[in-house]
Amino acid sequence: MRLKDKIALVTGGARGIGFAVAKAFVAEGAIPVIADVNAAGAKDAVEKLGRGLALGVDVADAASVNAMVAAIVDAYGRVDILVNNAGVGGNTPFLDIGVEEWNRTISINLTGAFLVAQACAREMAKAGGGKIINIASLSGQRGGHGRGAYGAAKAGLELLTKVMAVELAEHNINVNNIAPGAIETEMAKFAHDGPTRAAYNYLIPMTRYGTPEEIADAAVFLASDESRYVHGHTLNVDGGFRAAGLMFRGGKSAPSA
Repeated sequence: MRLKDKIALVTGGARGIGFAVAKAFVAEGAIPVIADVNAAGAKDAVEKLGRGLALGVDVADAASVNAMVAAIVDAYGRVDILVNNAGVGGNTPFLDIGVEEWNRTISINLTGAFLVAQACAREMAKAGGGKIINIASLSGQRGGHGRGAYGAAKAGLELLTKVMAVELAEHNINVNNIAPGAIETEMAKFAHDGPTRAAYNYLIPMTRYGTPEEIADAAVFLASDESRYVHGHTLNVDGGFRAAGLMFRGGKSAPSA
C-alpha cells in the first residue's frame, strides 16, 4: 500500500497505459481521478476500478484544465500525484505534415502536459508537495520515420520536465519522466503491421513489445516515497531499445578485425 489514500490524477486514463497506471495505483491504495477527453470512457474506467472520480477534460484547453483541477480540489482538497499521460500519436512523413496536424499534436502532447502540470503543481505547492510523472517517449529521444510532430512534442516534454524539476524542488514536488518504447496497447495492435513489428522486435534487445502493466510498475515507483531522491530523471521502459547499438542475433558474435 505504497500510495495509500493518495489522490492520483491520470490524464488519458480511460484506456491503455493510463488505465493500467490507474489500476496499479489503486492496488497500492491510491484514490484515482480518471480524466479523459472521452468522459464516458473515464466513467467506465472508474466503475471498473471500483473507486475514484471521473472527469472529462480537453488538456489543450486551459479553461477545461482549470475546471478539472478545481473539481478535484473540491472533491478531495488536494492533488498528490499527477500522471501526464493524455496524448495523440502520429506517423506522418516530415514532407507531408500539415500545419494543422503539427499544431494539434503539439497542443495536446506538449502544451496540454504543461497546462495540467502547472495547474496541479500550484495546488501541490499549497499542500506541501507532490509527484508529477510525465509520459514522454523514445520517439522524443531518437529520430524515426513519421515522428516529426510527435517526436518534437515528446522531446519538448522531456526538457520541460527538467525545468519543472529544478523549479519545483523547493516546493517538495518530484518531477520525472517515463519514456516508453514499443508498448502493446490497443492502438499498437491496430496501427502496427507485420513489417513494423518485425522492425521493432529486431531493434529491441528483449525482442518483444512491452506491456502497459510494465509502464504502470515504473509509475508506481516514481509515485511512491521510494523515489523521493529521484528528480528530473527520464526512466526508459523500452526493453533496452535506447541502449542498443549493433546487435548480432542467433548466437552470432561480432567479426574479428
